[in-house]
Amino acid sequence: MSANMSRRTFVGAAGVALAATATGIAASPATAGNTSSTRPSGSAKPTVVLVHGGFADASASWNGVVAQLQRRDYTVIAPANPLRSLPTDAAYLASVLAGINGPVILAGHSYGGAVITNAAAAAPNVKALVYVAAFVPDTGESLGELISTYPGSEIQAALNPVPYPNPDGTTGTDLYLRADKLRHVFAADLPASTTKIMAATQRPFSAQCFADLTQAAAWHTIPSWGLIATEDKAIPPALQRFEYQRTNARKTVSVAASHCAMVSHPDLVTQLIIDADRRTG
Repeated sequence: MSANMSRRTFVGAAGVALAATATGIAASPATAGNTSSTRPSGSAKPTVVLVHGGFADASASWNGVVAQLQRRDYTVIAPANPLRSLPTDAAYLASVLAGINGPVILAGHSYGGAVITNAAAAAPNVKALVYVAAFVPDTGESLGELISTYPGSEIQAALNPVPYPNPDGTTGTDLYLRADKLRHVFAADLPASTTKIMAATQRPFSAQCFADLTQAAAWHTIPSWGLIATEDKAIPPALQRFEYQRTNARKTVSVAASHCAMVSHPDLVTQLIIDADRRTG
């Protein structure tokens, strides 16, 4: 987003990115599919690459999923998402993917879903995309426009915008979550002790990420899986459902969770990733 964009515009565009939790689990009848399929005999397991969303880091987002996948002998990489702009972040992730030998399953949470959507289009080794309470844009769409298509996001009141200098002398805007709002908006079903740490350790998230247009949508050619967090106050569940239906996701699961179900339900996210592996083996 340009420095001249109004506070209301970038705040309204910034409905995304971190934390939260869950209870009940339900597989979508239309897309649940067969979870008993197995990888062909002798084929190698893919590397699983996990991409976090805004305000977060890889450890706070993915530690539970990483541990479960490693116990199942998967190689896992959870790189730092720069959170500077969609083209910058997608190019960085594409470079990570290019350094991996063999097939990859690519999972993205929240804003990370937009990053994997763009990056995987130039990565021939990606065999499946897994979206967790995520943005899934199509070519030419911005996240600011996409989040406005359905009501329900409560992110605007939780944002604290802070100017920062760009290398060319212009001014950008970083977004932070107010400490007194983070738990309600993102992590209402996580312990307060956990969300206090999230608030203290959050990373700056450039508002530019919501103005950038998606250049390529990998889900048109790579099969996808999706998790809907039905209590999400950041990305409306109706938007998540629309996105996954638009991708013709091979499987969609729903969980009564706030924004980041992989924190409270790493087992569910892990099983979704394993299903993607087995059904694309």
